[in-house]
Amino acid sequence: MILIKNGLIILDNKLIKKDILIDKEEILDISDEIDMDCEAIDCTGLLVMPGAIDVHVHFREPGFTDKETIKTGCLSAAKGGVTTVMPMPNLNPCPDCYQNLKLELDLISRDACVHCYPYGAVSRGENQLEASRVEEIHDLVYAISDDGKGVNNASLLEDVMRMAKKYDLVIASHAEDSVDGYLPKGEYVAVRREIELAKKIGCRYHFCHMSTKESFEAIRKARSEGYTNITCEVTPHHLVLNEEMIQDGNYKMNPPLRSEENRLATIEALIDGTAQMIACDHAPHTEEEKKREYNKCPNGIIGLETMIPIIYTEFVKNGKISLNRFLDLMVYNPISVFHLPKRDLKKGFVADLAILDIENPHTYTKDEILSKGKNSPFIGKTYYGFPKYTFVNGKLVYKR
Repeated sequence: MILIKNGLIILDNKLIKKDILIDKEEILDISDEIDMDCEAIDCTGLLVMPGAIDVHVHFREPGFTDKETIKTGCLSAAKGGVTTVMPMPNLNPCPDCYQNLKLELDLISRDACVHCYPYGAVSRGENQLEASRVEEIHDLVYAISDDGKGVNNASLLEDVMRMAKKYDLVIASHAEDSVDGYLPKGEYVAVRREIELAKKIGCRYHFCHMSTKESFEAIRKARSEGYTNITCEVTPHHLVLNEEMIQDGNYKMNPPLRSEENRLATIEALIDGTAQMIACDHAPHTEEEKKREYNKCPNGIIGLETMIPIIYTEFVKNGKISLNRFLDLMVYNPISVFHLPKRDLKKGFVADLAILDIENPHTYTKDEILSKGKNSPFIGKTYYGFPKYTFVNGKLVYKR
């Protein structure tokens, strides 16, 4: 057994001091005071929350292990207080059929220290020409995506939407029109088009890393019309950075950093509920790649280790969002939208916990990064809420 003493938990939008007793994989008890002769961890002043869930990460394995592996990606998640992740399918081989997905699942079974639920692909090899074998993999995944590419083959997308509806899978869209590409119009033109298809088919449809005012307006309108199966996520970097802050390749991602107007629209979507969740789009690359000229280096930054601290510091600590909203964005909404295994900080639930230092600021350094990738624009930045401990299935998987 493990006893967490004097931690602060979120109850009815307030921080309340409680003791938490973990027995094997489960939360055995939560009470004002628990006396038990067992291993104890003093968490005075620390926030204890259910481990965060990130539905959008890139772990690069199989195929690109010079950038990241399932092992290093999961260690990075644990360091960030993220106990459930969903790796994207832009891999080699691509998980577009049972054989390829099984390879990834076997690696996860061997190396993952957090819960890891991979995506299947929408199209074979993400080639946008032929549908993946959804019928072979539907019971092994919660969602499918061709992330990294916009699906501009409307006929193929409609066919896969029908399969996703049949098997109750989410389609996660990297909305990007083939004409305007990375430009803001490239995003919102694709969003508008895909919303109409999702309305027509009635499938569960999720927009990744939204970043433009027009995209949020379209999603907000669809949801107000009753299409609540249409959802979206926003990233920490699109919430706190804009295009005027770009310094080097560590600020390059897709969608790119946008104008200040679009950043403020992203914050509005976070606050008013248009965006259901935060996802960091963790995308590691080698330092050699990221040191190239800006227009020649690849898109993507790491984010698992800084997601919780950024959101806690920039939005919870200063009162822009409530404690309850913080939990909804980080834990409960991803579970609800993707139909993931339920997690909660309650007796009888699996002990997946993130324990955060919310009283003492910490400056993020390159040396502490556990991801293989060091491509973060947040190195040198100071935040509150970095995890001190992370538990998965009642096991301590990270300690700072």
